[in-house]
Amino acid sequence: MSVESRGGRAQGGRAQGGRGDASARPTREAAVAELTRLLTPAVTGAGFDLEEVDMRPAGRRRLVKIVIDRDGGVSLDDITAVSESASGLLEDSGIMGTASYVLEVTSPGVDRPLTEPRHWRRAVGRLVVAPLAEGGQIEGRVVAADDEAVVIDVADKRRGKGSGKGAGKGGGTSAGKKAAGPRVARRRFALGELGRGRMQVEFKAPAGDTGGPGGDAPARDDAGKAAGGTRSPAGPGTRSPAGPDTLSPAEPDEEGGTSWTST
Repeated sequence: MSVESRGGRAQGGRAQGGRGDASARPTREAAVAELTRLLTPAVTGAGFDLEEVDMRPAGRRRLVKIVIDRDGGVSLDDITAVSESASGLLEDSGIMGTASYVLEVTSPGVDRPLTEPRHWRRAVGRLVVAPLAEGGQIEGRVVAADDEAVVIDVADKRRGKGSGKGAGKGGGTSAGKKAAGPRVARRRFALGELGRGRMQVEFKAPAGDTGGPGGDAPARDDAGKAAGGTRSPAGPGTRSPAGPDTLSPAEPDEEGGTSWTST
C-alpha cells in the first residue's frame, strides 16, 4: 500500500525561509534514526519485527520504505494495516516536514541477508548459502535454528557424478542405475561461525516441504519473485487527509508481485 503525503499537515503551515530550509534538513542517517524511533513501538506492538527503515529521494518526493516481518510470514492485510498506522504516525508527528513523500511498506524478499537468529529460524526448510568465519562457505538446507546455533544439511559437492554405485570403468554409470547424488552431512554451526547468509531461489520445492516450520502454505513465492516478498511498491496515488484510503484492484508490478495503491 503506497501512501503519498503532500505535506498538508506539516508543522506550522507554510515553510519559512525558502531555499534556506534545505541546509537545515537532517542528514539521511539522522532522519532514518528518527523514523525508526517513531515507528518501532507501533510495528512491534502490532506483532511484527521492524527489519529496516530507509529514506531516499524519489524525483521531487522522498521514498520512505519500511520492511516488516514475523513468524509465519506477512499477508497483504498485514501490509495494509501497518501502512495505515505508519502513515498516521508520520502525518501526526510532522517528522517529514512540508515536502511530499511516498510511504512503502513491504516484507523481506529471499535476497535479504540472514544475520539474526530470527532470520535463520524463518529460513528453516530453505536452501541457503553462507560464508564461514574461518574461510570458505557452505551451502545446504536449514533444518533447525535457535538463538545460539543453526543446523544445516550441507551438501558435499566434491563427490563426483561417477563415484556412486553402478559406476563403470570409464567413470560412467551402468544401464538402469542412476549416479549417486552429493553426500549430505548434518552440521551444527554456532551463529558466530556463520557470516551473512542468503536464501537461494528454488523453482521446485523439496519433497515434503509445506512452507515452513508450522506446516502452513509458503508465505513467499520464491519462484515468482526473487527480490521481494509481500509489498506495497511506490506508485502513483495520493492520500487525502480528509477521507479514508481506498484500495484499487491488484495489478502486477514490474518485479512480478502484486501492488496495491491507496488513492
